[in-house]
Amino acid sequence: MKSAVIRFPGINREDDAARALRLVTGRNAEMVWHGEGELPSGTDLVVLPGGFSYGDYLRCGAIAARSPIMEAVGVHAKRGGLVLAICNGFQIACEAGLLPGVLMRNAAMHFVCRFQHLRVERADTPFANAYARHQAIKVCVAHGEGNYVADEETLARLEREGLVAFRYCDARGNLSEAANPNGATNAIAGIYSENLRVLGLMPHPENLVDPLVGGIDGRGLFESVASALVEAA
Repeated sequence: MKSAVIRFPGINREDDAARALRLVTGRNAEMVWHGEGELPSGTDLVVLPGGFSYGDYLRCGAIAARSPIMEAVGVHAKRGGLVLAICNGFQIACEAGLLPGVLMRNAAMHFVCRFQHLRVERADTPFANAYARHQAIKVCVAHGEGNYVADEETLARLEREGLVAFRYCDARGNLSEAANPNGATNAIAGIYSENLRVLGLMPHPENLVDPLVGGIDGRGLFESVASALVEAA
């Protein structure tokens, strides 16, 4: 399994993502500067990490989405390569057209940073095969613009085609306004591309892979990717 973590100016979660990959897979990820025009040869997984690319100027992720490396990421995705887009990475993926919709300001208009439960909507994808359908997992959120919004047609398609990956929920897996940290439509915390090879999600699974920091529910996502790539080899 060969992973590439993209480093943009202002991104600050790239080392967290690389550490999670190393802990779970036993292999180091390669850091790729946003100004590069190509991904490392043989890349299986590209990670667009969280943070504040370009200081979140203009719109979150809008400038980073036009970095030279994103053309290579788009080609990788079209070929069926895996792309994991976390938090600011999710915003970048939407701005780059890898995923539909947009991330808006949180409904309460303030930054939220806390533990958060997610409901796994399906467990038959390269990113979730280590979980059970409708399992409630605990991860972290840290964002000011995580309110997922899309037009009615897009939302209907996501729901109809099973492209919602995770929803915000409570510890028992129940959906509620109180359990939704940002007001996201349909409590959507993450979505898949049509071929299920690109996952964008606002929460941070990479921060819950070590029991020393409060839990290991995030490990399942990285274990799922490793398992999927082994099976495909």
